Amino acid sequence: MSMATLVDIPFDKRHTCWFCGEPSNLSFEYPAQPSTPHPSLTVPACKECLQLARKHRLTSIWDCRMAVKDDLLRLYAKHLAIGINWTPEELAESEFSCKILSGFRENAWMMYEIARDRVNAPGWPLSLDGVLLDDHGHSSGFSFDGLDFRSVNAAINHYGNSLSLDKDLLAKLLGLLGRERFGHAVRLCRMHIGVSQEMKRRLLQDIAEELASD
Repeated sequence: MSMATLVDIPFDKRHTCWFCGEPSNLSFEYPAQPSTPHPSLTVPACKECLQLARKHRLTSIWDCRMAVKDDLLRLYAKHLAIGINWTPEELAESEFSCKILSGFRENAWMMYEIARDRVNAPGWPLSLDGVLLDDHGHSSGFSFDGLDFRSVNAAINHYGNSLSLDKDLLAKLLGLLGRERFGHAVRLCRMHIGVSQEMKRRLLQDIAEELASD
């Protein structure tokens, strides 16, 4: 496995999280597997996105990023709902009087904007030593078996729920095999429903060793 190289960072994005655009002084290392469409690399990350990204390595840094976005949508659903239920003018004109509700009136729109901007943050095109990385379509959603998903993570959740699969195992298999072998990863998961954690660990180890020897 190659050393993780820090991606090129635009001057105006220094100390900025690549995932959500918040201020950042940390970094997330993505170790490439044989099927990963880019080398091992490191991107700037805020504390929250770093913790989320570590859970969702998946098949590429771009799929990892979409999974982090999915988590931010879930974590800040209440903040994002403010923009659906209110306008800034309605909040300003609201007649909330008690201490808690008046605090909501004063801060709600700011909370909504922060959450919205984090979810919508576009990041920047990744390059290493001036060479732009081709995302091979990984940042444009995912389709499988006639269904279109916003991300590979959304597809994992769908098939995990529909077929009672171990989502963590499916995600780890995809990290090794790549999104192009999604169907094979699903079949392997179906073959290992109800087996012990040790059996799952051995499955992942065997596949990793097989890929490394190719």
